[in-house]
Amino acid sequence: MKARMKALAPTIGAVALLASAFLVAQAQVATDDPADVARDYKLESMAIAMPPGYDQVPTKTVREVNPDYQNIRSWISSVGASIAINDLVGHGRSDGMCLVDTRTDSVIVTYTPTAPQADRFTPFALRPDPITMDPTMAPMGCAPGDFNGDGGMDLLVYYWGRTPIMFLHRGEAAGPAPAYTPVEVIPSGDNGDQYHGERWNTNAVSIADFDGDGHPDIVFGNYFPNSGVLDPNGHPDVVMNDSMSNAKNAAGERVFRWIGNDPSGRPRYAEQKDAIPVGVSTGWTLAIGAGDLTSDLLPELYVGNDFGHDHLLYNQSTPGAIRFTTATGNRTWTDPKSFVLGNDSFKGMGVDFADMYNRGKFDMLVSNITTAWGIQESNFVWRNDTSAPDAMRNELAAGHAPFSQQAQQLGLAWTGWGWDMKAADLRNSGTLNVLQTAGFVKGDGGNRWPWLQELATTNDVILHDPGMWPRVIPGDDIAGGHPMALYAKGGDGKYVDITAQAGTDAAIPTRGVAIGDTTGTGVLDFAVARQWGPPAFFANQSPGLGNSLELRLYRPAQSATGKATVGQPAYNAAVTVRTADGRTTRSQLDGGSGHSGKRSFDVHFGLGDARTPVSADIEWLDTAGVPHHQTLQLAPGTHALMLTDKATEITEGITAP
Repeated sequence: MKARMKALAPTIGAVALLASAFLVAQAQVATDDPADVARDYKLESMAIAMPPGYDQVPTKTVREVNPDYQNIRSWISSVGASIAINDLVGHGRSDGMCLVDTRTDSVIVTYTPTAPQADRFTPFALRPDPITMDPTMAPMGCAPGDFNGDGGMDLLVYYWGRTPIMFLHRGEAAGPAPAYTPVEVIPSGDNGDQYHGERWNTNAVSIADFDGDGHPDIVFGNYFPNSGVLDPNGHPDVVMNDSMSNAKNAAGERVFRWIGNDPSGRPRYAEQKDAIPVGVSTGWTLAIGAGDLTSDLLPELYVGNDFGHDHLLYNQSTPGAIRFTTATGNRTWTDPKSFVLGNDSFKGMGVDFADMYNRGKFDMLVSNITTAWGIQESNFVWRNDTSAPDAMRNELAAGHAPFSQQAQQLGLAWTGWGWDMKAADLRNSGTLNVLQTAGFVKGDGGNRWPWLQELATTNDVILHDPGMWPRVIPGDDIAGGHPMALYAKGGDGKYVDITAQAGTDAAIPTRGVAIGDTTGTGVLDFAVARQWGPPAFFANQSPGLGNSLELRLYRPAQSATGKATVGQPAYNAAVTVRTADGRTTRSQLDGGSGHSGKRSFDVHFGLGDARTPVSADIEWLDTAGVPHHQTLQLAPGTHALMLTDKATEITEGITAP
């Protein structure tokens, strides 16, 4: 019998392959015409105010790199554009922006084009003086957050070439312009003219209260191992990935726990070196997302890695100790190996937690490289397959990730060379849109896809050597014309890309996408960061918008800043909304997740035609880390809530639109 089965093995394999192909083909049904779907959208492109004289600042289109990377310097220069929307002024309205412009390697603080005059100020470049910076360092992202709990919005800037710098909000600034004091997250022992710290190369952060003590912690996602990537005189100690499908030779995750504020109000952080299992902590990380899958107010972590496995990490932390364990999906006979969570071999570039099916629980969106006739992987829509949070908790504790991959079924599988990915209800219809940035290296000297495809077949023994990689220098093009995607759901339940019809399809590589209600009217706008191009802002002027419920969730500020503040953001807060017609949707205060775009802290729900009050179940931690839960009946509109031992609606410090 064994011999017989062995002889039949090739036939059985072929039948299984054909059956899988049949199942895939069955899912490929016709979708709605994008032009028909796009009629419900109107987006106005608006110029972003930059610092005075900024148009005279010299610009570049590629970076200086380590000599060993010279032949692939455009590849090395392919990331860094970043954008965030948040309330930087403190008026309770998300109309401030922090962005990284790779053309000048500047971190710019400005306002959204939709901001009222009361929130406008002279835009400026964020400078870390007297902290040491040199030409071998470049900013990669800017994440707003209140890291010392004083009610002022700080800015966390992370870099290639050094450890991150935190710009703490100063409350004595005159007028609406924010002012900041730079402090090192990790003291480096600088002597004022030379940097002595670690050579981090950070591409992503996730900010949340991971140990549940009432204060935000930070997970940094690093890419290259600590080395002088951007040092043209650097040592020949730099490397590339040691595998195209399971690389583990990068710097990976670094977890930092808040341990208190010093007497001056500066937050202090300690590294939790054992927080993430060693075997999954050294990937080439491009994206990190946090979301509470088990309703215990301790968010899980999804790590998106380039060149190998992504990881879902179950949060088993306790106050004062951050600890994650790994959960991996189960494979059935119809599942390709890369469609099993934790076993994929794709290029994880972006991640978002979102309730994609209106079931009151989080699913996960993941962005990959999905270029037809190039590298055609698949984006992921990881559908939450549990019945309740307790079931999810039991599965994750046992090391199982109960998710199935549904991107193709939803029409979200293939975009191009994807990066950041976020879900948001732009029409307040009760159905989420999906926004995805895209594009890699833009050039006019020829298509280099064949060389890249050849690289994908390279033996892993030599892959780590930059000298073995094909040339990617200025002029070369790989997916340089891919526009960002704007997905909207059609009448058949599948998403279609309406970016061409909506006017968001500029053929410029994009990286981060930031979303927020910049006008305080319950309508979401968005901005995108472009790699080696100007950032773009899109004001949402869509006709026939539905009603919305928008919650601004605060906890009491723990110390005065010298300027009136509403409060500190309620990190980890999650809300489940139930409408009279039976719809259920879950969302959260996103403290900062994804690739290089950071959405505002507003918790937004599209309600469609609903006009009567809805039930909002709110879960939160107070400033001492004590969990609370309360159900409120809230009318459509915008509500600011102070969360202590109960949720109380507030108006003080909140500016009307």
